[in-house]
Amino acid sequence: MQTEIQPRPAAPREETIYEHLCARGVSRREFLSFCAWMGACIGLEQSGVAQMVQALETRRRIPVVWLHFQECTCCSESFLRSSHPIVADILLDKISLDYTETLLAASGHQAEQCLRDTITKYRGEYLLCIEGSVPLAEDGVYCCIGGRTAKQIVEEVAADAKAIIAWGNCACSGCVQAAKPNPTVATPIHRVLGGKPIVNVQGCPPIAEVMAGVLVHLLTFDRIPQLDAHGRPKAFYSRRVHDTCYRRPNYDAGLFVESFDDENARKGYCLYKVGCRGPSTYNSCGTIRWNGGVSFPIQSGHPCIGCSEANFWDNGPFYQRLPNFPGFGIESTADRLGVAAVGAAAAGAAAHAVLTNIRKRAEIGEQPGENAERAEAKAGQP
Repeated sequence: MQTEIQPRPAAPREETIYEHLCARGVSRREFLSFCAWMGACIGLEQSGVAQMVQALETRRRIPVVWLHFQECTCCSESFLRSSHPIVADILLDKISLDYTETLLAASGHQAEQCLRDTITKYRGEYLLCIEGSVPLAEDGVYCCIGGRTAKQIVEEVAADAKAIIAWGNCACSGCVQAAKPNPTVATPIHRVLGGKPIVNVQGCPPIAEVMAGVLVHLLTFDRIPQLDAHGRPKAFYSRRVHDTCYRRPNYDAGLFVESFDDENARKGYCLYKVGCRGPSTYNSCGTIRWNGGVSFPIQSGHPCIGCSEANFWDNGPFYQRLPNFPGFGIESTADRLGVAAVGAAAAGAAAHAVLTNIRKRAEIGEQPGENAERAEAKAGQP
């Protein structure tokens, strides 16, 4: 008696990002609005937005491993508390968060098994997101998870990652852990790992919509965004906070807050003299802002502390003004130039009169003393 061989059931097809969104109640209109809004955030033209729509409609969710080392989890907090209806759920809707110490339901050996399963099953396909710096002092004993040091973990997980995103100043620059004297030798990710594309999403914490924009760019174009010299996405870090600040006209006019309790503070004058680091800080705070685009630190009356720049903890007291900055006081400079121009014009007019007089005398053949002699002779006539 022969036994009939049953065909092996096909593996279930993984749903696409768009299908997963629809299953969670996101309408087509909301989906397209999100794509248009996110496309504007990352500087895409219309064809790029259409490409984003197609990518999110056809691609499955990308597996993600999200590691936490020396940090305060403010990057995750920022991401989870975005007020945008879709960005708020992007952690569940557009990426498959397979491992994270903060949000993972499992613990102990089960949690570690999730990590091993992900990096094995999706070898070369998963995205590695990292919060926090890696301590190298004392063989890394200042940050251990599951009996292994942060350095051992990040080197193992990064080996087969498709790309790496360093979230926040801790992972990008070391942040407060790396401030002098840096007792744990806290080290940013790009100095621990090599040979892998690393995107530095700076800030303490980064803006949630900036974090979402980086992920959506990876999902849409299957490559990391264009980066600046510090590894930051140019779409969000190409301009200084100073350049897009609504108080910039006051800076140009030389109108400054001298102390936080003076009348100028109530009038909303520039915060440069009370320590604002906006002129030396590259970020999107003045354009994307926080809390659903409602405000950002400068708008709330506090100077920028430069949290998206390296070593901002060691760049002097937060409320001490920067050294003189180029372009200081455009209107007062214009006034000085105006006075100089008037003086130059007067001197020019006088010089022109002298030269004209000499030229005319030369034309009639007179010497400078001839007019005086002629006048004396005329006076002596009867």
